[in-house]
Amino acid sequence: MIEIRRALLSVSDKRGLVEFGRGLLRYGVELVSTGGTYNVLKEAGLPVTYISEVTGFPEILDGRVKTLHPAIHAGILARRDDPRHLAQLEEAGIKPIDLVVVNLYPFAATVARPGVTPAEAVENIDIGGPSLIRAAAKNHAGVVVIVDPETYPLLLAEMEAHGGKVTLEFARARAVEAFAHTAAYDAAIHRYLAGTGDQVFPALLELRFEKVMDLRYGENPHQRAAFYRDPGFRGFGVSEAEKLQGKELSFNNIGDADTAMHLAAEFDPPTVVAVKHANPCGVGTGPDLLTAFRKAYESDPVSIFGGIIAVNRELDGETARAMAELFLEIVIAPSFSEEARKILAAKKNLRLLRLAFPAPGDRPGEGFDLRRVSGGLLVQDRDLADYRPADLVVKTKRPPTEAELHDLAMAWKVVKYVKSNAIVLWRDGRTVGIGAGQMNRVGAARIAIAQAGEKARGAVLASDAFFPMPDTVEEAARAGITAIIQPGGSIRDDESIAAADSFGLAMVFTGMRHFRH
Repeated sequence: MIEIRRALLSVSDKRGLVEFGRGLLRYGVELVSTGGTYNVLKEAGLPVTYISEVTGFPEILDGRVKTLHPAIHAGILARRDDPRHLAQLEEAGIKPIDLVVVNLYPFAATVARPGVTPAEAVENIDIGGPSLIRAAAKNHAGVVVIVDPETYPLLLAEMEAHGGKVTLEFARARAVEAFAHTAAYDAAIHRYLAGTGDQVFPALLELRFEKVMDLRYGENPHQRAAFYRDPGFRGFGVSEAEKLQGKELSFNNIGDADTAMHLAAEFDPPTVVAVKHANPCGVGTGPDLLTAFRKAYESDPVSIFGGIIAVNRELDGETARAMAELFLEIVIAPSFSEEARKILAAKKNLRLLRLAFPAPGDRPGEGFDLRRVSGGLLVQDRDLADYRPADLVVKTKRPPTEAELHDLAMAWKVVKYVKSNAIVLWRDGRTVGIGAGQMNRVGAARIAIAQAGEKARGAVLASDAFFPMPDTVEEAARAGITAIIQPGGSIRDDESIAAADSFGLAMVFTGMRHFRH
């Protein structure tokens, strides 16, 4: 057991500090403190010793040097089970420090502020704090270290349970947290300094994620899994969603939910997106959500069973009632009406996720897209780009009509979220056919056309990448498709253009590919 008789407190985050100090005093703990922490404790009327009284040396260099002193670090690092260490402390007149409570200058919060200067960032690089934390964590056999105000109640409860002492297991757990804290802090500094140069991808990529929860299993029952979140992420993501009801999320649920919500956020009118096995299976837009839902359902009534739904408006009662007739895994919305909540509450296993949706085209930067491969990691920007209408190039003799241009834009939004090779057919405000993940493009087109049936006539077609030969255009023409949007860039573009002209199709190039593997 570790008896806490003397504590050093030096915190940037003052939450709960005074109450915690009072809790320590109840067990007769002597408080030693620095700068702003000392002032807060003193003003609250707590007995506290100023750091300079311990070191015999004033804080200097605007507070840059205050705890870097043998009277402090020796008191932390001395092994309690080594008589020689304890004798040296006594000879030097140094009292042991049994508890170190430190959290660091808010570097990550500082550099996240718009317009922060390099000088401001550097000034928020803590030196003494990490040294104190690491020293205490190293010597956790005799010293307790606390880096998070949320842990204050845990420590006081531990002391109450053991008469002012803590177990070695408790101290070790806090040491693990402490090293994670300093590692993340150093990684944030590295990321910032590396990012201020010309190098987009640093030579050493430091990643840190916090575990949200263990999952029952991964993609398959024989695979273990967990869900982690980026602690610095403040964008549009599943990790930011609030679960209002339903079972715990699964590995596959989370991946599909990410696809569904990002696709729904691409649209301006009321939109419903259904996703199944990582691919959109139905997308519908309309003047209201109920109309949009019916269109999404009609896109593929078979695949939507057991699917994941995302909507970009508050979910109303009428739409919720229609959804309740189906078996769905998840419904994601920016909000749910009271009536919708009551209706869906009857489906106890259905997960409801509430998540604020950004305006289309206004999603914040979301960092890198990471993909693990054996022995390494592929890193790229997230694919958030879209063409501008002015970038479209009409390649056929017949230009698309205004109605076709609108539908082509809708189909293009969807095809970006379909696994390559990808083909999407759009008509009357909804997808009518989706071909996903095929080894050749004409195969994807045939699947989409077969799914659409007669609804392919009068539809438009979007392809995530160029046509390597004119066969896809020929299949589209035979099905009655009237217009095509594709990136272009094949050495055989002229053949596809000539084929489109021969059938009277309109075709535009975006100059932008959207592979999604």
